Amino acid sequence: MAQGTGLTAFMAVTHHPHHKSAETILGPADPPPFTVSNAHGSGRTFFVCDHASNRIPQALENLGLTPKQLQEHIAWDIGAAPMADILSRRFDAPLIKASYSRLVIDCNRQLSDPTSILEVSDGVMIPGNQNLDRDHAAARAREILAPYHAEIEWQLSRNRSPAFHALISVHSFTPVFQGHVRPWHIGVLWNEDGRLALPFMDALSMRGDVVVGDNEPYSARNNFGYTIDIHGQGRSLPHLLVEVRQDLVADPQGVAHWASIVSDALRKTLDSFSP
Repeated sequence: MAQGTGLTAFMAVTHHPHHKSAETILGPADPPPFTVSNAHGSGRTFFVCDHASNRIPQALENLGLTPKQLQEHIAWDIGAAPMADILSRRFDAPLIKASYSRLVIDCNRQLSDPTSILEVSDGVMIPGNQNLDRDHAAARAREILAPYHAEIEWQLSRNRSPAFHALISVHSFTPVFQGHVRPWHIGVLWNEDGRLALPFMDALSMRGDVVVGDNEPYSARNNFGYTIDIHGQGRSLPHLLVEVRQDLVADPQGVAHWASIVSDALRKTLDSFSP
C-alpha cells in the first residue's frame, strides 16, 4: 500500500457528498474523538490504543446497553489504556487513544468491514446499532473514526527529529471467546513486515514464563490490524500490534506487571533494531 493511499481513500468515503447529513453524533458535552498523551516526548516509538474507552456519545443513549454491559469486553479492550499509558511514559513516547467505544464504531476496522459497527457482539445484541441508515453510520465515521486516524497520520508525518522508527498498537483479548479457552498470555499481530514482531516474540519467549501467540488469537492477515496496516505498513514504518489477555490486566497490579514484561521485550527489540 502506498503511503497515505488507505487514509486518503478513507477520508474520501467519510466526506462523500452523498454522506452529508444534518445529524450530529458528538455534542458539546462529549469529549474529542481522541486524546494525545506525551505529545512532545523525545522517544522514537509511537503508541496508539484503538479500543481504549467504553464511552458512548450522549446522543446515542448508551446504545441501549446497561452500565454493566458497557464494562464488559464487548465495549473496549480491558486494561489496554493503562498499559499504553505506562508504555508511553517508559519510552517517553507519544500516545494517541481513541475516546469512544468500539461499539460506536471500531477504530481498528475498515469502513467496508462488516464488523465496523456491530449489531451483535459476542452474542450480545446492540440495540442502538440495529438497522442503521447510511447517513448515521457515515456521521459516526466522520466525527469519530476519521479524526482519530487523521491525527495519527499527522503525528507520523510531521517534521520531527528524531523521526519515529516504530509504531506499536496496544490491545487486550478475552481469555475465553465463544467457548474456546485462549492459552496465550500475549498475542502479537503482524502481516508482511516482521522486522519488529519476530524479534519481539523471540524476546518474550526467551523469558520461559510467557506463552506467546504468533497472530493469535487473531491475525493481522485477516483484517484485524487496520491501524498498523494503514499507518505502519502503508508507510513502510516498522510496526506491530501487541495484546495481553484481559484476565491478566484486570487490575492495576496486573497492568503494571504485564506492561513491564511488554516494555522489557520491546526495549530489547528496539535496542538491537536498525530500521
